[in-house]
Amino acid sequence: MMSLLLWPLSLLALFPPVTAPPPPPPAPAEAPTTDALLTRLGTAISKLQTLRCNVKASERHPDGYQQARTLMKIATSPLRIYLRNQKGIEVLYVQGQNNGDAWVYPAKFPYVTISLDPNGSLMHRNQHHSVLDAGYGVIADLIRIPPQRSEAYRRSFRYQGDTTIQGRPCYLLRSDFPQFRYISYKTTGGETAAKIAERFGCGEYRIAQRNDIGYEDVLPEGKTLQVPNAYGRRTILCVDQKLMLPLAVAVWDDKGLFESFEFSQVVPNQPIPPAEFSKDYKDYKF
Repeated sequence: MMSLLLWPLSLLALFPPVTAPPPPPPAPAEAPTTDALLTRLGTAISKLQTLRCNVKASERHPDGYQQARTLMKIATSPLRIYLRNQKGIEVLYVQGQNNGDAWVYPAKFPYVTISLDPNGSLMHRNQHHSVLDAGYGVIADLIRIPPQRSEAYRRSFRYQGDTTIQGRPCYLLRSDFPQFRYISYKTTGGETAAKIAERFGCGEYRIAQRNDIGYEDVLPEGKTLQVPNAYGRRTILCVDQKLMLPLAVAVWDDKGLFESFEFSQVVPNQPIPPAEFSKDYKDYKF
């Protein structure tokens, strides 16, 4: 007779233990909505206290595309900006200092630092944007809703999936706005190209160029201008999924590619010593 002690082993041989079924694969993550991404992007930009980055820019001008590579350091409250491009030109702006002007080291003879209005024509030479828009000021303008127009341009953005920039996962946002065009606008008096651009969300460069006016010109009431009704006909934004800050942006208008920017070595919200926003800093040539 089989020993009772052997029954459990015999049963195990005949009936192997039942193992729990493997867990079901995790459900795919729900795709983010366009509105949620634009809101997160705007929030991330608005919460920047400091920013270090390198920017590769390409901007269309009447004589062709101008290329630039610029190192940027930016701090807010008060606004402080330091720029140095590949030619060695340096710019330092500190809110509340130098009578509102920026210090500029031209990196050429006579190698003397000068002071310039950051919104003036000299500072805008071969530049689409004011030094005060350094960093993500341009992108903030792209996604906000200007008071003069409807939100049609912002609503034209669509989340197009994911991509990779500089080895970093990014959200891809694209705007197609075929109704982009120049419209007639009558000034109300006391306006500048920048103030009008702020109302329409279109950037002041094309207003100044199209109407042959200076950036600092205060315009009389009733002057008719040709003004873009949006920032671009097509816009592409690649937003870092971790930082929620753009790594690349490109804008097309009625003439083709208008401008593109690529951001690298982006370090947000890490302390920058105050000395690095002083014209006497040891690494600067002011």
